[in-house]
Amino acid sequence: MNSTMPSNPIFKFKTEKLSRLDIPKQLNNPFATSIPKIAQIAAQEFQDYIKHASQHWEYNFKLQKGKMFGVMVVQQNDGSLAYLGTISGTLLAKDPNHKLVASIFNESESNAILSNGLNKLARINKEINSAQDQKKIQRLKEKRKQHSKELQKTLFTKTKIINQQGEYKNVLEIFSDFEASYPPAAAGECAAPKLLQYAFQQKLKPIALAEFWWGNTTISKKREHLHFYPACTEKCKPILEYMLENQNLFNTANPTEAGNQ
Repeated sequence: MNSTMPSNPIFKFKTEKLSRLDIPKQLNNPFATSIPKIAQIAAQEFQDYIKHASQHWEYNFKLQKGKMFGVMVVQQNDGSLAYLGTISGTLLAKDPNHKLVASIFNESESNAILSNGLNKLARINKEINSAQDQKKIQRLKEKRKQHSKELQKTLFTKTKIINQQGEYKNVLEIFSDFEASYPPAAAGECAAPKLLQYAFQQKLKPIALAEFWWGNTTISKKREHLHFYPACTEKCKPILEYMLENQNLFNTANPTEAGNQ
Protein backbone atom coordinates (compact mmCIF):
# COMPACT_ATOMS: atom_id res chain seq x y z
CA MET A 1 0.00 0.00 0.00
CA ASN A 2 1.16 3.54 -0.57
CA SER A 3 -0.29 4.85 2.68
CA THR A 4 0.95 4.66 6.24
CA MET A 5 0.52 1.64 8.46
CA PRO A 6 -3.12 1.31 9.56
CA SER A 7 -3.66 2.03 13.23
CA ASN A 8 -4.89 -1.51 13.81
CA PRO A 9 -4.22 -4.08 11.05
CA ILE A 10 -5.25 -6.96 13.34
CA PHE A 11 -8.27 -8.98 12.21
CA LYS A 12 -10.53 -10.75 14.69
CA PHE A 13 -11.76 -14.19 13.70
CA LYS A 14 -15.43 -14.37 12.75
CA THR A 15 -15.69 -18.13 12.97
CA GLU A 16 -16.59 -19.99 16.15
CA LYS A 17 -14.69 -23.12 15.06
CA LEU A 18 -11.36 -22.19 16.67
CA SER A 19 -12.16 -23.91 19.97
CA ARG A 20 -12.41 -27.23 18.12
CA LEU A 21 -9.04 -26.90 16.38
CA ASP A 22 -5.62 -28.16 17.40
CA ILE A 23 -3.60 -24.95 17.61
CA PRO A 24 -0.04 -25.35 16.25
CA LYS A 25 2.72 -25.08 18.85
CA GLN A 26 5.15 -23.47 16.40
CA LEU A 27 4.96 -21.70 13.09
CA ASN A 28 4.65 -23.96 10.05
CA ASN A 29 7.49 -24.13 7.55
CA PRO A 30 6.91 -21.26 5.08
CA PHE A 31 8.53 -23.32 2.30
CA ALA A 32 6.42 -26.46 2.77
CA THR A 33 3.08 -27.10 1.11
CA SER A 34 1.23 -28.07 4.27
CA ILE A 35 -1.12 -25.34 5.57
CA PRO A 36 -2.52 -25.58 9.12
CA LYS A 37 -6.30 -25.56 9.25
CA ILE A 38 -6.38 -22.37 11.32
CA ALA A 39 -4.37 -20.58 8.62
CA GLN A 40 -6.78 -21.83 5.95
CA ILE A 41 -9.69 -20.38 7.95
CA ALA A 42 -7.86 -17.06 8.33
CA ALA A 43 -7.19 -17.03 4.58
CA GLN A 44 -10.86 -17.60 3.77
CA GLU A 45 -11.90 -14.73 6.04
CA PHE A 46 -9.18 -12.47 4.65
CA GLN A 47 -10.33 -13.26 1.11
CA ASP A 48 -13.79 -11.94 2.04
CA TYR A 49 -12.08 -8.73 3.13
CA ILE A 50 -10.11 -8.47 -0.13
CA LYS A 51 -13.27 -9.01 -2.18
CA HIS A 52 -14.90 -5.91 -0.69
CA ALA A 53 -11.88 -3.72 0.11
CA SER A 54 -10.31 -4.12 -3.35
CA GLN A 55 -13.14 -2.01 -4.78
CA HIS A 56 -11.28 0.96 -3.24
CA TRP A 57 -7.85 -0.04 -4.57
CA GLU A 58 -6.35 1.47 -7.70
CA TYR A 59 -5.86 -1.96 -9.18
CA ASN A 60 -8.28 -3.93 -11.34
CA PHE A 61 -7.83 -7.62 -10.57
CA LYS A 62 -10.18 -8.53 -13.42
CA LEU A 63 -7.97 -6.85 -16.03
CA GLN A 64 -4.51 -6.87 -14.49
CA LYS A 65 -2.15 -9.55 -13.26
CA GLY A 66 -3.06 -11.29 -10.02
CA LYS A 67 -1.01 -10.88 -6.85
CA MET A 68 0.17 -12.97 -3.92
CA PHE A 69 -1.36 -12.28 -0.51
CA GLY A 70 -0.48 -13.67 2.90
CA VAL A 71 -2.12 -14.22 6.28
CA MET A 72 -0.52 -14.95 9.63
CA VAL A 73 -2.39 -16.20 12.68
CA VAL A 74 -0.96 -14.62 15.82
CA GLN A 75 -1.42 -14.96 19.56
CA GLN A 76 -2.00 -11.61 21.25
CA ASN A 77 -0.72 -10.56 24.65
CA ASP A 78 -3.99 -11.64 26.31
CA GLY A 79 -3.66 -15.13 24.82
CA SER A 80 -6.40 -14.67 22.22
CA LEU A 81 -5.89 -15.55 18.56
CA ALA A 82 -6.21 -13.11 15.67
CA TYR A 83 -4.64 -12.74 12.25
CA LEU A 84 -2.78 -10.28 10.04
CA GLY A 85 -2.99 -9.91 6.28
CA THR A 86 -0.99 -8.23 3.55
CA ILE A 87 0.02 -8.27 -0.11
CA SER A 88 3.35 -9.09 -1.72
CA GLY A 89 4.79 -5.94 -3.25
CA THR A 90 2.95 -2.63 -3.22
CA LEU A 91 -0.53 -1.52 -4.13
CA LEU A 92 -2.14 1.89 -4.42
CA ALA A 93 -5.22 2.44 -2.27
CA LYS A 94 -7.75 5.21 -1.97
CA ASP A 95 -9.10 3.77 1.26
CA PRO A 96 -7.34 5.34 4.30
CA ASN A 97 -8.90 2.68 6.53
CA HIS A 98 -7.27 -0.31 4.85
CA LYS A 99 -6.06 -3.10 7.14
CA LEU A 100 -3.13 -4.51 5.16
CA VAL A 101 0.21 -4.67 6.96
CA ALA A 102 2.42 -2.10 5.23
CA SER A 103 5.87 -2.42 3.69
CA ILE A 104 8.90 -2.94 5.92
CA PHE A 105 10.62 0.11 4.46
CA ASN A 106 8.82 3.38 5.19
CA GLU A 107 6.89 3.93 1.98
CA SER A 108 6.96 7.73 1.95
CA GLU A 109 10.76 7.63 2.19
CA SER A 110 10.92 4.84 -0.38
CA ASN A 111 8.72 6.76 -2.81
CA ALA A 112 10.91 9.86 -2.44
CA ILE A 113 14.09 7.88 -3.13
CA LEU A 114 12.51 6.15 -6.12
CA SER A 115 11.11 9.38 -7.50
CA ASN A 116 14.49 11.12 -7.35
CA GLY A 117 16.25 8.08 -8.75
CA LEU A 118 13.82 7.60 -11.64
CA ASN A 119 13.99 11.31 -12.49
CA LYS A 120 17.78 11.00 -12.78
CA LEU A 121 17.41 7.91 -14.96
CA ALA A 122 14.99 9.81 -17.19
CA ARG A 123 17.55 12.59 -17.63
CA ILE A 124 20.26 10.07 -18.57
CA ASN A 125 17.91 8.41 -21.07
CA LYS A 126 17.21 11.81 -22.61
CA GLU A 127 20.95 12.39 -23.01
CA ILE A 128 21.36 8.96 -24.63
CA ASN A 129 18.58 9.63 -27.12
CA SER A 130 20.05 12.97 -28.15
CA ALA A 131 23.71 11.85 -28.28
CA GLN A 132 25.37 11.28 -31.66
CA ASP A 133 28.76 9.91 -30.63
CA GLN A 134 28.83 6.17 -29.96
CA LYS A 135 31.51 6.48 -27.27
CA LYS A 136 29.39 9.04 -25.43
CA ILE A 137 26.33 6.82 -25.74
CA GLN A 138 28.24 3.89 -24.28
CA ARG A 139 29.49 6.01 -21.36
CA LEU A 140 25.96 7.18 -20.67
CA LYS A 141 24.64 3.62 -20.74
CA GLU A 142 27.28 2.59 -18.22
CA LYS A 143 26.32 5.60 -16.10
CA ARG A 144 22.67 4.54 -16.27
CA LYS A 145 23.53 0.97 -15.28
CA GLN A 146 25.62 2.16 -12.32
CA HIS A 147 22.91 4.56 -11.17
CA SER A 148 20.30 1.77 -11.24
CA LYS A 149 22.56 -0.40 -9.08
CA GLU A 150 23.15 2.42 -6.60
CA LEU A 151 19.42 3.14 -6.38
CA GLN A 152 18.63 -0.49 -5.59
CA LYS A 153 21.53 -0.62 -3.10
CA THR A 154 20.15 2.43 -1.27
CA LEU A 155 16.73 0.79 -0.94
CA PHE A 156 18.24 -2.48 0.32
CA THR A 157 20.41 -0.63 2.84
CA LYS A 158 17.45 1.25 4.26
CA THR A 159 15.22 -1.84 4.48
CA LYS A 160 15.97 -3.01 8.02
CA ILE A 161 14.50 -6.34 9.05
CA ILE A 162 13.96 -7.61 12.58
CA ASN A 163 14.41 -11.20 13.79
CA GLN A 164 12.62 -12.84 16.70
CA GLN A 165 15.43 -11.78 19.04
CA GLY A 166 14.70 -8.12 18.28
CA GLU A 167 17.90 -7.62 16.25
CA TYR A 168 17.94 -5.67 13.00
CA LYS A 169 19.89 -6.18 9.77
CA ASN A 170 19.36 -4.64 6.37
CA VAL A 171 18.69 -6.73 3.26
CA LEU A 172 22.28 -6.47 1.99
CA GLU A 173 23.66 -7.73 5.31
CA ILE A 174 21.21 -10.63 5.38
CA PHE A 175 22.07 -11.83 1.88
CA SER A 176 25.77 -11.36 2.57
CA ASP A 177 25.55 -13.54 5.70
CA PHE A 178 23.59 -16.13 3.73
CA GLU A 179 26.38 -16.23 1.13
CA ALA A 180 23.76 -15.73 -1.52
CA SER A 181 24.04 -13.67 -4.66
CA TYR A 182 23.11 -10.00 -4.67
CA PRO A 183 19.50 -9.60 -3.47
CA PRO A 184 16.93 -9.76 -6.27
CA ALA A 185 14.72 -6.73 -6.90
CA ALA A 186 11.98 -6.21 -4.28
CA ALA A 187 13.62 -8.55 -1.74
CA GLY A 188 11.86 -7.93 1.58
CA GLU A 189 8.58 -6.93 -0.05
CA CYS A 190 6.94 -10.37 -0.04
CA ALA A 191 4.03 -11.11 2.29
CA ALA A 192 5.72 -13.41 4.83
CA PRO A 193 8.57 -11.03 5.82
CA LYS A 194 6.14 -8.12 6.17
CA LEU A 195 3.82 -10.14 8.41
CA LEU A 196 6.66 -11.40 10.60
CA GLN A 197 8.14 -7.90 10.87
CA TYR A 198 4.89 -6.50 12.24
CA ALA A 199 4.33 -9.48 14.57
CA PHE A 200 7.81 -9.26 16.10
CA GLN A 201 7.66 -5.47 16.50
CA GLN A 202 4.27 -5.69 18.23
CA LYS A 203 5.26 -8.66 20.42
CA LEU A 204 2.71 -10.95 18.78
CA LYS A 205 3.47 -14.68 18.63
CA PRO A 206 3.29 -16.15 15.08
CA ILE A 207 1.15 -19.28 15.06
CA ALA A 208 0.45 -20.18 11.42
CA LEU A 209 1.17 -18.76 7.97
CA ALA A 210 -0.42 -19.13 4.53
CA GLU A 211 0.12 -17.42 1.18
CA PHE A 212 -2.33 -17.53 -1.72
CA TRP A 213 -2.81 -16.10 -5.20
CA TRP A 214 -5.64 -13.65 -5.86
CA GLY A 215 -6.68 -12.77 -9.39
CA ASN A 216 -6.05 -13.94 -12.92
CA THR A 217 -4.16 -17.17 -13.49
CA THR A 218 -0.65 -16.57 -14.83
CA ILE A 219 0.11 -17.53 -18.44
CA SER A 220 2.33 -20.35 -17.20
CA LYS A 221 -0.49 -21.48 -14.88
CA LYS A 222 1.98 -21.55 -11.98
CA ARG A 223 -0.34 -19.26 -10.03
CA GLU A 224 -4.10 -19.78 -9.83
CA HIS A 225 -6.82 -17.85 -8.03
CA LEU A 226 -7.25 -18.85 -4.34
CA HIS A 227 -4.58 -21.57 -4.48
CA PHE A 228 -2.02 -21.76 -1.67
CA TYR A 229 1.72 -21.56 -2.46
CA PRO A 230 4.95 -21.81 -0.42
CA ALA A 231 7.10 -18.73 0.16
CA CYS A 232 9.52 -18.06 -2.71
CA THR A 233 13.09 -19.22 -2.14
CA GLU A 234 14.94 -16.66 -4.27
CA LYS A 235 13.75 -13.58 -2.38
CA CYS A 236 12.51 -15.00 0.92
CA LYS A 237 14.73 -17.88 2.01
CA PRO A 238 17.67 -15.77 3.30
CA ILE A 239 15.29 -13.27 4.92
CA LEU A 240 12.99 -15.80 6.59
CA GLU A 241 15.87 -17.93 7.83
CA TYR A 242 17.33 -14.79 9.42
CA MET A 243 14.00 -13.76 10.96
CA LEU A 244 13.28 -17.27 12.29
CA GLU A 245 16.85 -18.29 13.12
CA ASN A 246 16.02 -20.22 16.27
CA GLN A 247 13.22 -22.28 14.76
CA ASN A 248 14.15 -25.51 13.04
CA LEU A 249 11.70 -25.05 10.21
CA PHE A 250 13.73 -25.48 7.11
CA ASN A 251 15.11 -29.01 7.36
CA THR A 252 11.82 -30.78 7.98
CA ALA A 253 9.87 -31.46 4.82
CA ASN A 254 6.13 -31.97 5.15
CA PRO A 255 4.75 -33.77 2.12
CA THR A 256 1.12 -33.22 3.08
CA GLU A 257 -0.36 -30.65 0.75
CA ALA A 258 -3.32 -28.57 1.83
CA GLY A 259 -6.33 -28.76 -0.41
CA ASN A 260 -6.64 -25.72 -2.65
CA GLN A 261 -9.79 -23.75 -2.35
